[in-house]
Amino acid sequence: MPECQHFNIDCPSRQLFDQIADKWSMMVLTVLVPGPMRFNAIKRHVEGVTQKALTQCLRKLERNGLLHRRVIPTSPVGVEYEITPLGHSLHAPFKALYRWTLDNIEDVEASRKAFDLRLP
Repeated sequence: MPECQHFNIDCPSRQLFDQIADKWSMMVLTVLVPGPMRFNAIKRHVEGVTQKALTQCLRKLERNGLLHRRVIPTSPVGVEYEITPLGHSLHAPFKALYRWTLDNIEDVEASRKAFDLRLP
């Protein structure tokens, strides 16, 4: 596949980047690093996500091969989500981004405050 330039909207890499960079996707994949979890456990770990947003996120992640969905034959039927090896390969970049966030939050907060003070 030829390399896409300028983040063209129809470029498959842009579509994947949009999915990976989504805040819910990053959080869900990070939450699943220790091991498989059921839907409600994921929802408890990712504060603020709605059931609809989490469902959409999980489907996209599964479609992209970043997580695996397993139906558990219990009564009622349960569903468990597990990060795939491909999904695990994102752990190091996510960890680096999170570290950058922690290392730079004070500068960002100072910039936000200075910007907000300039507003009328």
